[in-house]
Amino acid sequence: MKTIVAMHYRLISMAVIAMLLAACAEPQPQNIDNACDIFSEKESWYSAAVASQQRWNIPIEVTLAFIHQESSFKATAKPPRGKLLGFIPWFGRVSSASGYAQAMDDSWREYKKETGRWYARRSNFKHSADFIGWYNHKSVQELKLSPNDAYTLYLAYHEGRGGFKRKTYNQKPWLLKVAGKVKQRSADYRRQIASCSLQPRSWLSRLIHFDF
Repeated sequence: MKTIVAMHYRLISMAVIAMLLAACAEPQPQNIDNACDIFSEKESWYSAAVASQQRWNIPIEVTLAFIHQESSFKATAKPPRGKLLGFIPWFGRVSSASGYAQAMDDSWREYKKETGRWYARRSNFKHSADFIGWYNHKSVQELKLSPNDAYTLYLAYHEGRGGFKRKTYNQKPWLLKVAGKVKQRSADYRRQIASCSLQPRSWLSRLIHFDF
């Protein structure tokens, strides 16, 4: 009986913590389909996107297209919960993916270890944008892909580089369609970015709004 009560309290505590974190999370941009509107509303995001591009040589539009697909720019996005017997909602989720980039636990740990960014959080846009740049940069190097090829990079991102080499995506027609959407979104963002006036904020502004 005590064990059941303890489990009950732990679940309640976890739910309260989750709600508090969600309340503190940065809200989703009003128009996630337009890069100019996104960066106009979220000024620090442009500096973060530029920094990721400069560090990993992955275009801003590719990173934005990945985030649009993975989380719709929701900081605390998570995959759906699993279902017991196929229809009863259960506590566990279908994967450990989390945050803007929907990064899995193992990949996130590897990212923090390789980059030394032990403080990185998946609910932080700057960190997630850097993660996507890092992951895609490794795919470019290992799989000999183009950094501008959002379609193929997304397949490697979703399936993992090992799965990509085995061409597991060929058994998933739905995934090929999603990758096509990411490719189109990337092209749309590229045109939008070229049409609007965007400049990284000054060093003083970035210091005042420093984002850990």
